[in-house]
Amino acid sequence: MLGFMLVILGAALAAALAGAGSALGTGVAGQAANGVVSEDPGKFGSLLVLQALPGTQGIYGLVALFMIINKLPAVDQLGSISVGTGLAVLGAALPVAITGLISGLYQGKVCSAACSLVAKRPGEVGKGMVFAVIVETYAVLGLLGTILLLQKISLG
Repeated sequence: MLGFMLVILGAALAAALAGAGSALGTGVAGQAANGVVSEDPGKFGSLLVLQALPGTQGIYGLVALFMIINKLPAVDQLGSISVGTGLAVLGAALPVAITGLISGLYQGKVCSAACSLVAKRPGEVGKGMVFAVIVETYAVLGLLGTILLLQKISLG
């Protein structure tokens, strides 16, 4: 049963840490966006996109959670998951969990700076988004790492 609990811990960490990164990142960007919108409500649309960008890490964490849960064997076989296999799944969940947490926070900071850019030069929102997407790359790589690792693990 310990193996099963380690699998669930891996799934939970993938979703929770990546989700926390998104919550922190969208919060930071949202604070900056609110300041700009208080001065110029017409910039809401551009700023909403910048605030939403750090939210994707949470989605990546949920994708990993679903992939892990879908690998689980039938309920009557859950006790057959070895501790080693549980640890392998836990380890496979870490790339998306850690990159989601860190990149979500830092993408939020980049998006916050992009909000300042939009406040001064509204036509430059695309450049701010490009800077933010570069940070996103590492969350995508973390998800890819988790997917590749999970493909090599059999739970059933």
